Amino acid sequence: MKKLFTIDDFMVALIAALGYGFGETIASLSGWSVLMCTVACFALGMASEEIISKIVFSKAVQNNPRIKVFTFTAIILVFLAGQYISIRWMGVSMLEYLQEEFAFVVVLPVLGFIVNLLIRLYQIRKIRSRYEDGGEGFVFDLKKEDIEETNRQNQPITGEYDTDCAVKTKNGIYVGEKYGKFVAYLGIPYAKPPVGGLRWKAPEPLPASDAVFEAKNLGASAIQVEHSGSIVKHHRQSEDCLTLNIGVGGEKTETLKPVLVLFHHGDLTFGGSADPLLYGGNFGEKHPDTVFVSFNFRLGIFGFIDFSEIPGGESCPDTLNLGLLDQIAALKWIKENIKAFGGDPERITVMGSEAGATSIFMLAVSDEAKGLFQRAIIVSGSPAYVYNTPEASRALTKSLLKETRTETMEELMALDTDTLKDASQRLWKNMCAPVCDGKLIPENVYQALKDGKASGIEFIIAITSDETDVYRSFIGNEKCIGEISSTMADIRSCLNDTGLSAVQTYLEAQTASSSELEAQMELLEQWLALSIYRAAVRLNEAGNRVHLIYWDEAPLIENLGSGTVDVTAALLGNDEALRMYGNVLDKDLSEILQTLLHKFLNGESLKLYTNEIKGVDAFDWKKFPRALIVSDGKLQCDKIEDRITEIKELLNDDAYKS
Repeated sequence: MKKLFTIDDFMVALIAALGYGFGETIASLSGWSVLMCTVACFALGMASEEIISKIVFSKAVQNNPRIKVFTFTAIILVFLAGQYISIRWMGVSMLEYLQEEFAFVVVLPVLGFIVNLLIRLYQIRKIRSRYEDGGEGFVFDLKKEDIEETNRQNQPITGEYDTDCAVKTKNGIYVGEKYGKFVAYLGIPYAKPPVGGLRWKAPEPLPASDAVFEAKNLGASAIQVEHSGSIVKHHRQSEDCLTLNIGVGGEKTETLKPVLVLFHHGDLTFGGSADPLLYGGNFGEKHPDTVFVSFNFRLGIFGFIDFSEIPGGESCPDTLNLGLLDQIAALKWIKENIKAFGGDPERITVMGSEAGATSIFMLAVSDEAKGLFQRAIIVSGSPAYVYNTPEASRALTKSLLKETRTETMEELMALDTDTLKDASQRLWKNMCAPVCDGKLIPENVYQALKDGKASGIEFIIAITSDETDVYRSFIGNEKCIGEISSTMADIRSCLNDTGLSAVQTYLEAQTASSSELEAQMELLEQWLALSIYRAAVRLNEAGNRVHLIYWDEAPLIENLGSGTVDVTAALLGNDEALRMYGNVLDKDLSEILQTLLHKFLNGESLKLYTNEIKGVDAFDWKKFPRALIVSDGKLQCDKIEDRITEIKELLNDDAYKS
């Protein structure tokens, strides 16, 4: 990915050699002590290297071949003039210093590469020792004290507080905590707690307040199904979960910063902002001109269910898509208050993976969310995951009534949280996604995308080649097998005779050389990729600016897969979190993707000029239908239709029911 050293490095070495040489020689001829000569040598040498590096690696030089040739010629002439002066008036040849500088230029990168390689090999060995073949999915070795620290709760403040870390919002003053150059404000409520009489009700705005609160601890995660591979199951859960977290890097400035809002992954039954994959500090340290936000919203039976047909259900008319209403409430709070944290309310980018990405698709076509964000990054989420009718949600309601032995809305409201949580654990297979109700979400999301309902939003859409194994690692092997048969039925329900025939032919061919389960999993992988790709096609037809990523990196441990987890970690630079999930970050690749992400947040062209990242060639991320293909640690732009499916019939709309 990166070159260890380049001709540009050697050009810098020419001037640096003059700096080190003149610094030491002039000081020596002036009769200075050995110590002072050494100080002068390093002072002038490092200053020369810093100045010439800024010139050589500048955009103006790297982007223009003529300027580059002129600059390099000037550098050579300056060195020759320096050599002539040093020999004639000081009797010293700068070639000796040049040899030392060239050795420095070559040896240091090589040593750095070797050290990083050894560290990486050690990390890989450690991960393989912990995960073995990865057959058990994601496993987290968490210390009791770390869990206890994460589960601390914020308290009101009545006395003195750190005003440097305090921010006044419309709903109160929140006092965060500084971590190096990064300030975190955690657990800030964005709506009234949906408890008591507000259970299963649309989120209500908070009242204005001047009260002071701690913002040093994460808010509770939503009540959720506790899958074996979910790290958030170790975090405290509550119905009072409508909180968000804000991270601000660097010093306060007059210029407002772009805002990145992170939607957590999961299948809308689990997950939360407490997941270390969503940590914004690493990206914030490198790009302090960015404000980060992550948040929680209601999941499972608390966020997606239909009570319209049970006695008293009319008192809770919004339950069908409560989780999405929570997300809209969070975005509205951000738009109204983020300026106090230095964020620009007119430059908000949303980013999500899996269910979070699917949610962003829904909000992009919802009138209720219009204008709440300008850019979106969607990682392995699809409109195909939503329901066209509320029938499944009503079936879930019947199952919930049976599990809890209740008959009316009043009886459901009277149940305690633990009873409902236990019921949701047993009803996981019946859980529902958002529903295209024709009110909050258009009845046909693909058509809405094509009709321009998401107009004005710029997209990065990521398709992963190994997402099925990632999902299995989250929920466990047994649950995944059950989900496959259910999803196969969903796929068939979307296809007409042409599509069904193509799928059946493919499955028969696959089962000739593999098991039926493996064939179905491969089909699901292609189905997900196709459903995302078709959404990108619709957006492109509507005139949206779309950039694709195709993530085809091989997993470190095959059974764990390589998908949303790896893409999220690479974009945010969260290497420690990725190790917890059984892989090691390619830091060179991550640095490139982080730079492109930073450009996207700022509305810049997704291009790199040569040596914008030292040692990386120029790169231009082409718009749809070309995609940024990430494979074997390398980047290229090309079309991906041949990569995402072997069933060519499914690329055409003729294979789907209207």
